[in-house]
Amino acid sequence: MVNDVDAALAALADPTRRRIVELLRERPRRAGELVAAFDTSAPAISRHLRVLRRGGVVAEHSLEDDARVRIYELQPEPFAALHAWLDQVQTFWTDQLGAFKEHAERTSKGTNR
Repeated sequence: MVNDVDAALAALADPTRRRIVELLRERPRRAGELVAAFDTSAPAISRHLRVLRRGGVVAEHSLEDDARVRIYELQPEPFAALHAWLDQVQTFWTDQLGAFKEHAERTSKGTNR
């Protein structure tokens, strides 16, 4: 799971790639649609898509009737791994804050005497 999280975080480290993910949350899109959504070159978006593919965040498919057209869609697995990792971090902090609260309450009761 750590490798999945690392790969997803690395892929999502760039704001352009996060914006691509936001667009793909709406629906799968053609590469040309993604390029048109940005004020940057097609090769630059292609490089971002390559990083997202390598990180497992998106998958690329071609149309059956036209192999030149590339369709990109989000993959759920890296987001599930990120969510699980974040849940573990959240649990850690919840436990830490709970322990601190108990300590503060015990300390407070001891000083009120």
